[in-house]
Amino acid sequence: MKRASGKIWGRAALRAELAAQRRRRRRIVFTNGCFDLLHSGHVRYLRAARALGDILVVALNSDASVRRLKGPERPLVQLRDRCEVMAALEMVDYVTSFGETTPLRLIRELAPDVLVKGGDWQVADIVGADDVLARGGAVYSLPFARGHSTTRLIERARATGGL
Repeated sequence: MKRASGKIWGRAALRAELAAQRRRRRRIVFTNGCFDLLHSGHVRYLRAARALGDILVVALNSDASVRRLKGPERPLVQLRDRCEVMAALEMVDYVTSFGETTPLRLIRELAPDVLVKGGDWQVADIVGADDVLARGGAVYSLPFARGHSTTRLIERARATGGL
């Protein structure tokens, strides 16, 4: 993925951009996920993540990666559209994607100062935590917004005949 809009960046270009931001002493926060159906729990989470630094980078799982993690019927929303929606959020500075099952390689490439996941992850289990901590960075597991889940939204829609 090459730079497609102001906030949507390919890996190599984003790596160079973040190096320039780092020289300006900007604190870079990284999070990742499928973000298949964006909901208010995601918005709250992303605001909290952004508050931990100066720049928020969100890495989205590719469609193939989502299928491997969530099953053959996912994602409901294709990567291009998920990137566009994510880039429209004011608290998000950069959006990129990755095709691997985990973002470990991307985390190592981008070297964020802060790594964030939702409260359904223990810090010890967050992919890339060891790398970020070894560089003197911070890792957070932010509180999970109870009752807000893409999987639950899909289940509810199926139960009511919406899917």
